[in-house]
Amino acid sequence: MLARIWGSTERTTSVGLLALRVGAGLMFALAHGLPKVSDLPGFVEKVGKLMPWPALFGPAAALSELVGGVLVALGLFTRPAAFFALVTMLVAALHVHAADPFARKELAFVYAVVFLTLLVSGSGRYGVDAWLARRKR
Repeated sequence: MLARIWGSTERTTSVGLLALRVGAGLMFALAHGLPKVSDLPGFVEKVGKLMPWPALFGPAAALSELVGGVLVALGLFTRPAAFFALVTMLVAALHVHAADPFARKELAFVYAVVFLTLLVSGSGRYGVDAWLARRKR
């Protein structure tokens, strides 16, 4: 009984990764990426006040949030999508919000931890990546 409560299997780990991927990926895409892509000129202007090359970094950040979030949710190209999202969140926390109190940086750090976890673990067995790998065999 205790082994069942405290232990984990590949299946339960993959279910946990599925919940993490879908929840965080969709929230990231819809709450953060979509508004930036919907007003890309305005977002690029904001980026221009904080960073060099806003015409490059603005769309890159917006797309890593929108497209990266959707890809993570699907479990498709999970590791590359998680990498770009992780970098975007580290820049947000450590550069964009560098002078802000921790409470303002916290969400970026939470997303960074989620994307680091998915970068290391991959999508789990219930992602498109795993499905494509099974089809190849």
